[in-house]
Amino acid sequence: MHTTAAVALAQPDVLRNSQRNAGTALRPEAFESIQVNLSAVERRAATLPTRRTVKKEYQAAWLVKALTCIDLTTLAGDDTPGRVQRLCAKAMRPLSDTLLKGLGLEDEPPTVGAVCVYPTMVPAAVKALKGSGVPVASVATGFPTGLTPLPQRLEEIRYAVGEGAEEIDIVINRALVFDQEWQALYDEIAAMREACGEAHLKAILATGDLKTLRNVYKASMVSMQAGADFIKTSTGKEDVNATLPVSLIMIRALRDYVEETGYRVGFKPAGGLKTAKDAMNWLILMKEELGRPWLEPDLFRIGASSMLADIERQLEHFVTGRYSAAYRHPMA
Repeated sequence: MHTTAAVALAQPDVLRNSQRNAGTALRPEAFESIQVNLSAVERRAATLPTRRTVKKEYQAAWLVKALTCIDLTTLAGDDTPGRVQRLCAKAMRPLSDTLLKGLGLEDEPPTVGAVCVYPTMVPAAVKALKGSGVPVASVATGFPTGLTPLPQRLEEIRYAVGEGAEEIDIVINRALVFDQEWQALYDEIAAMREACGEAHLKAILATGDLKTLRNVYKASMVSMQAGADFIKTSTGKEDVNATLPVSLIMIRALRDYVEETGYRVGFKPAGGLKTAKDAMNWLILMKEELGRPWLEPDLFRIGASSMLADIERQLEHFVTGRYSAAYRHPMA
């Protein structure tokens, strides 16, 4: 019916991230003197939801794109292998056959970007996703506080990688940012990157704990210099998680880093992103600030779970003209 949505997704000339971030030596001069105009940042962020609109089949295409960038996540204290297996089934087939047909995507059904779980749940996720092409991501390093001893944090990474995780979401020690101990922070992240081996490292800054946007920029730059493949806003456990102003500062750091080194580093907002509108706002931010390459899952992820259900509801409205009840789109 709405095959234009599938056509709108096609971007044959997009450049992919061809070279992994190798990191650099620690260079405090690249970030120590940074100044942030808070009012200007807030004004820029405020324009994104109010002055940009994407409608009809193009909105549907953007929402499908957002779906492919979701790290479908369960990080609950009562997680079980059964719950993880059900979440993985959703990750591999997030849209119903009816929606796929209505969107013109039945020949190439989309999947989410990854499934993110605790280290002990990695084996269940790897087994459930075998052959699907959907990678398993694992949090590690004393998530969510990052305050366990460094040898223990590194061993947790090695355990998750050994069980089959292809991506590791580490969390930085915020105290090192407060004390401006950049060499210590750099050394810890570099050691974590080494422990990851071939697995990609996402550095969670816990921006809600960092207090200032200058700290956010500095922690972003140190993480990238130490070899992070992604920088991520939040654990989802802080009082304040992903916001557009914080994301803008991190994205400006990404832009500065690629201009300086040539390495493209990915970005992952997480925590508090729940609606299709949130997905659109962050996609617009990525497109305007970094360009089309950062709309692909190798450079952009969204840490979320309930967002997928709202995206499904919006796509169902596009296809059928009716909204469905939320209970029709369970996660697990």
